[in-house]
Amino acid sequence: MRYVSTRGRAPELGFCDALLAGLATDGGLYVPQTWPSQPKMAGATYSEKAASLMAPYVEGEIPQDVFAQLCKTAYSTFRDPAVVPLVQIAPEHYLLELFHGPTLAFKDVALQLIGQLFDYVLTQRNQRVMIVGATSGDTGSAAIDGVKGCKNVDIVILYPHGRVSDVQRRQMTTITSSNVHTVAIDGTFDDCQDLVKAMFNDVPFREANNLSAVNSINWARVMAQTVYYFTALETLGRSASFSVPTGNFGNVLAGWIAKQMGAEIEKLIVGSNSNDILTRFFETHSMDMLPVVPTLSPSMDIQISSNFERLLFEMNNRDGAATTEQLSMFRQNGNLSVKPDQFARWIEPTFRAHRASDEETLAMMKSIHNESGILVDPHTAIGIASAEACAEPGVPTITLATAHPAKFPNAVKQATGVHPALPDHVADLFDRQERIINLPNDLQAVEAFVASCH
Repeated sequence: MRYVSTRGRAPELGFCDALLAGLATDGGLYVPQTWPSQPKMAGATYSEKAASLMAPYVEGEIPQDVFAQLCKTAYSTFRDPAVVPLVQIAPEHYLLELFHGPTLAFKDVALQLIGQLFDYVLTQRNQRVMIVGATSGDTGSAAIDGVKGCKNVDIVILYPHGRVSDVQRRQMTTITSSNVHTVAIDGTFDDCQDLVKAMFNDVPFREANNLSAVNSINWARVMAQTVYYFTALETLGRSASFSVPTGNFGNVLAGWIAKQMGAEIEKLIVGSNSNDILTRFFETHSMDMLPVVPTLSPSMDIQISSNFERLLFEMNNRDGAATTEQLSMFRQNGNLSVKPDQFARWIEPTFRAHRASDEETLAMMKSIHNESGILVDPHTAIGIASAEACAEPGVPTITLATAHPAKFPNAVKQATGVHPALPDHVADLFDRQERIINLPNDLQAVEAFVASCH
């Protein structure tokens, strides 16, 4: 399998080079040259199924027995034997619990594997990399946990100061490994993401510091997330729609890719909070950027959904020049439109969208708890509300439960009166010493810090 850039001007790479590169040298995102069709899902355990489903993406680069062992090690860190259990909450409605990994969020499903992949590839090549990433809350802690034990990796994670929950922040700032560095940026998540992309696009800096990426601009992240769409459908035993609380578009894009690979997915429902640029796009065929508004679901407080570029590339029939032009205009004037025929072919048959305000989110969290006794975090609540708004009669809906309620205890208590307890392995989180670094939203200052972290 070879990988091409969505901007069309970077060299094709094999899987291992695409893994280490993250962002392509032309500023684009890597995608496979083709989508493998109808892969076999062999094996009894989640890790065995994952290894067989992802095999076409790593073929020729990582031996299958080695890849199977990397998957086994990655998913041994999850607290539930099913890794991602499916729980029924209503007659035609299910939750896919993606929060049983070490940092209590869906990002663990991909990043525990990516940590294993990095360690394997870098050891084989006798190389060291500097991972830089931006987080709206969950990617940072999951990436850090995935690579904190890697001998050949340093990691710097940027997060928006004051815009992540206390649990999310502490999961990053209390790690004692010397190769881990977390930085609070004076700005929004979009500012953090822009700084990361600017560092990758500064070619001399990128090469001098051997930069690599783990947030969802890295193809391997999206690849690993396709697996649970297949396993959920297998557990259910029939086709279904999926409702996905959405910020950077990577999780729902993984569902779209799974559908291209043969997963029997009916609809993909995109759930947004008040930062509803994606919902507005699905309603109007046009993306118009507005200021980011802080909400109870901070991981979705985003206006630039990086992974939408991968879908846009497909909508443009894989024309990198057309994709580059559209994204350039979006950056210049804050607007991105697609043609009616593109929308009719690529979006209308598959995607639905819904937005939920903070008030609606709290009401849904309260309602679910009253009806079932289940506590859900605010992001999952938006997924549930979106599922209920967009459900089709006779079609089951699986909502992705993206974070443990204890990651957002204030919102959960506000909605239900219950303070959710942290699982045992992180019960002492608020007793741990924090290491906090604050930097301005300034590329020069951030680059100087990253260069000092080797």
